[in-house]
Amino acid sequence: MPRLPKPPRRSGRVRKERPSFRARRSARVRDLLGPDAVGIRQSLVALGFSSLTAVVAGGFLAAMTGTLERNPGLLVLVPAAIGMRGNIFGALGSRLATSIHAGTFRMSRRADALVTQNVLASGVLSLVTAVMLAVITKILSPIFGLDSVIGVADLVVLSAVGALLSFVVLIVVTLGLAARSAQRGWDLDDVNAPLVSAVGDVVTLPALFVASFLLEIDALTTSLASLLVLLSLLSLWWSRRSLLTTMRQVLAESLPILLATGILLVIAGVVIEHELATFAANRAVLVLVPACLAAAGAIGGILSGRLSSKFHLGVIEPTAVPGRPARRDLMAGLAFALPVLIFNGLLAHVASVLFSFESPGLASLLWISVIGGSIATLLAGAIGYYGTALAVRAGADPDTYGMPLVTSSVDLGGAAALVLTIGWLGLS
Repeated sequence: MPRLPKPPRRSGRVRKERPSFRARRSARVRDLLGPDAVGIRQSLVALGFSSLTAVVAGGFLAAMTGTLERNPGLLVLVPAAIGMRGNIFGALGSRLATSIHAGTFRMSRRADALVTQNVLASGVLSLVTAVMLAVITKILSPIFGLDSVIGVADLVVLSAVGALLSFVVLIVVTLGLAARSAQRGWDLDDVNAPLVSAVGDVVTLPALFVASFLLEIDALTTSLASLLVLLSLLSLWWSRRSLLTTMRQVLAESLPILLATGILLVIAGVVIEHELATFAANRAVLVLVPACLAAAGAIGGILSGRLSSKFHLGVIEPTAVPGRPARRDLMAGLAFALPVLIFNGLLAHVASVLFSFESPGLASLLWISVIGGSIATLLAGAIGYYGTALAVRAGADPDTYGMPLVTSSVDLGGAAALVLTIGWLGLS
């Protein structure tokens, strides 16, 4: 009988196959980024869409330079109106995301339902903050050297009508995203801020442009402004007497922070208004303004939303030095920034070629986008963490406070960074 071959001898130690260099590198990248591959993909797609729509909004803004010059102060309202829409509906999406994570999210038409109360609160906030922004613009503009701003009634009509038109679209988008996220298992924190920012950019500017036609009717402007102010006061009075506790809580927590951030947003608009002559001579640069601010704000919004959910669920603690899970989210946000900002610069150049906008050239557009946007993104990361952590330590809802702090601070810091970069390149 032939002898069978002996099996190979095994040593006592079991040798493990080492993973390949590529696998190890991929593992390190995944560990660095923090969110899983699905979350990363969702965020990048949302940020890419946000960039496209922001450039469209910037192109619309560049095309309406004549309207901006005829109505001094309108450009001041642009970042303020866009930023306030992001603050209100970004915070709404963040609260809904937290309720999805906690398993309490339900679509319902009942007046006392969580979703309904949040919708009512967002409507009241949209109207009240719009009137507030108009008054702040009229007060602060002369202080910062803008003496030829249009009247307060004109500003109220522009701001409030634009806000109400934007509200109709944004509330549908935000609720649709929340419902879809709950059905499909998406993380609303990864997609809400970029998509709401994108829709807000596209909707707010045309809404302001449509509202500007009402200023041509002198007899209508004062009456309409008075009516809008009265409606805002009545809505505040009704909400304070309402039995809807969640709505009252959202309003009580939101109004002070929105007032503070409204001041920052108006100052950002004043900074940009001072460079209107530069933008009119280089309209391709004006295309970059919504794009850079939207990118940094969206990245900061993603960070704020993710951190807020993790604070609520007890995954991370509000420490002075961010822990490992928080650092991973912060690094993810910074990793998203560079390709998105380069993409914005390229899109602005394409828009300038397609629509014959005056342009300083592709290289200058890339420098403006990358330098100004990077500064704004770093600011967004710092404020996204510490603003959310301070809200938790103070016993406040980080969903309500985190998003407005991030977006308004980024708008102010980003506007200043863009203006400084423009000056550094010798365009102003």
